[in-house]
Amino acid sequence: MEDRLRLRKYVLVWLLIVLHSCYFASCGNAADRAVDPKKSRVWGPGVEMPDRATLPARYFFIEPRDADNQKINESQKYDIHIIGQSRFGSCRYRLNQIDRHDGSSIVRYRLAESCSDVTIHVRHNEAHLTGSPFAIPGTLYSEQCYCPQGSVEEWLETVGCPAGDPQIDMDLIPFRAINFSSLRTRMIQQYDKPGSISHCNYVILRNQVHRRCYGQHTGFSKFMDTILLSLARKFTLPDMEMFVNLGDWPLVKKGGPSRTTGPYPIFSWCGSDDTFDIVMPTYDITESTLENMGRVMLDMLSVQRRGLPWADKHAKAFWRGRDARRERLELVALSRRYPELLNASLTNFFFFRDEESEFGPRVAHISMHEFFDYRYQVNVDGTVAAYRLPYLLAGSSVVLKQDSFYYEHFYRKLVPMRHYIPFEADLSNLVQQIEWARENDEKAREIRDNANAFINANLLPLDIYCYHALLFKEYAKYIVSPIQVQPGMEKIEQPEEAYHCPCERTTLPRDEL
Repeated sequence: MEDRLRLRKYVLVWLLIVLHSCYFASCGNAADRAVDPKKSRVWGPGVEMPDRATLPARYFFIEPRDADNQKINESQKYDIHIIGQSRFGSCRYRLNQIDRHDGSSIVRYRLAESCSDVTIHVRHNEAHLTGSPFAIPGTLYSEQCYCPQGSVEEWLETVGCPAGDPQIDMDLIPFRAINFSSLRTRMIQQYDKPGSISHCNYVILRNQVHRRCYGQHTGFSKFMDTILLSLARKFTLPDMEMFVNLGDWPLVKKGGPSRTTGPYPIFSWCGSDDTFDIVMPTYDITESTLENMGRVMLDMLSVQRRGLPWADKHAKAFWRGRDARRERLELVALSRRYPELLNASLTNFFFFRDEESEFGPRVAHISMHEFFDYRYQVNVDGTVAAYRLPYLLAGSSVVLKQDSFYYEHFYRKLVPMRHYIPFEADLSNLVQQIEWARENDEKAREIRDNANAFINANLLPLDIYCYHALLFKEYAKYIVSPIQVQPGMEKIEQPEEAYHCPCERTTLPRDEL
């Protein structure tokens, strides 16, 4: 009897060992599981509506699955071709595949010119994946083409943008009847501080962009110019007038003159709890959208590239940046006290040059892709909100974010401990939060995965276009003064190639108005 019980005990132990091994090795390594082309998924605007979502770089996603419809977490190589016709013959394009850390891939492509009769072929081991080849009706226009198709309302519906946004709703509450006939002169005088404030007065009339800028440092107007021109190539912008702050700090303080005269409607790239500024996507994420597969090296797609596996990352927090805020110096000091938990160094001194001997030496810049060699990324404000946060949330590490009264356009949707690990503004509990992340590895990875999902639902290139379009549509409703090009304004022209496209324009260009 004892021998039988002992045998049963040994069999149970052996089964547990086998099951444990299968759990971690997937009972037949994922690398050995075959991709089932019929179960694998291909989706995204670059295959579902590339004729309607005319982006600088169109993109779509591939998720490999096996015969049991289980996701495969190993990178795969795909054979992807775009076949079509252009005025130069075959459709010309650039394409690249971005392998993500979860086994899925992003595929993006940039057209050299407009193409028609397009099919997109997505194969794995010579077999078409589900939906392939994707036949695209109509013409795929180059993003540079001036081919506005309908109104902003029609475009928002056609490409599936959200019907609303909580930040837009909140920002526009104080501005229900905007009369620039009475506001314009007062606003220009209020912010006539050339050495410290730069801003531009824009008028969009009949889908043409006009502006006049004020201040010494107006170079950042190029970011506003380019997004307005890009939107105007896709749909007819509403007629509107607007003032855009070109600086870092939001301008329209709560209290003071605002209590008696009402706040001024000024657009900024960053908001704060003590201001009324209407917040747009930052110039940084907007440029990375417009220059995707162009001159920028970092964007919301490429930052998702597979890096070190989680197990191979350094189990400590990481930060690099310039000395834009006292807390950044304190972060370096904290790193020296807890080198086993935190690697933080300054790359440049500007605001606190007299303290370089204490908080230096400065270290060399590194690519953000190298940031993700560490499991935990620290996000600390700079002069205002740190515009790197979207990229950190999209990466393969978990983010620890400083509490702050500054915010970007998407912060209102972020949830602490779901999308990031919060810490106090004075860094007093940062070490404690890093230790928590190290001790709760599974939860930390879940927060990382939630952040990735948030980015893919809210901050990819099409989302940035959607936010601008929705914001301007809602804002324009509240302007009650006549929309007129003001004296001294210059017209911002579309690029020359915009008018050499085979499209049916719904808005007349240039001097045909």
